Amino acid sequence: MNSAMEKVISYAIEELQTLPERLENTMESMLSALVNGERVIVSGVGKSGIIAQKIAATLTSVGKPSHFLHPIEAMHGDIGIVNKSSVVIILSNSGATSELLSLIPYLKKRNIIIIGILGNTDSPLAKVCNYVLDASVKREACPLNLAPTTSTLIALAIGDMIAVGYMERSGFTPEEFAISHPAGLLGKSLSMTVNEVMYTGVHLPIIES
Repeated sequence: MNSAMEKVISYAIEELQTLPERLENTMESMLSALVNGERVIVSGVGKSGIIAQKIAATLTSVGKPSHFLHPIEAMHGDIGIVNKSSVVIILSNSGATSELLSLIPYLKKRNIIIIGILGNTDSPLAKVCNYVLDASVKREACPLNLAPTTSTLIALAIGDMIAVGYMERSGFTPEEFAISHPAGLLGKSLSMTVNEVMYTGVHLPIIES
């Protein structure tokens, strides 16, 4: 394996090792706000938007209703999904994404909690967030230091930390997980009876000995 590819791993390990310390003073209070919110709205643009979609999907699967909100669509009606009981998570490596900044006045009008997973903690977005989770990296693993690589991995890790933290706070159980995953093996084994598994829409023949 060439050195450029190995850097994807080495840079990730370096950043992940410092992540708990960077988030220590923010994560617990942020989780309290998130637990108290009725629903979570997650937004981002580009690669950050893809990570935002994954975070929303993970939170939903562990019992916290969450939705991905595209900032462009938000300005054309979709922001209606945000109510006063919502908590918004915004992802941005630069912290200066114009599409996200344009949302802020309309989010502030709703007087909601805004959480930023940001690569720049001294950015315009950082200044308007109630909680800032430091997702900064020294550099990208990309040889040009341009393509989102290390930064997206760190943002994804923070999202998983939030989901796991929520599970602990809420006491989420395997049975609840199964209800949200009825098509999976765990869901079938914990939430379905033998009769339900065997049901095909017609009566099965019974052979008596």
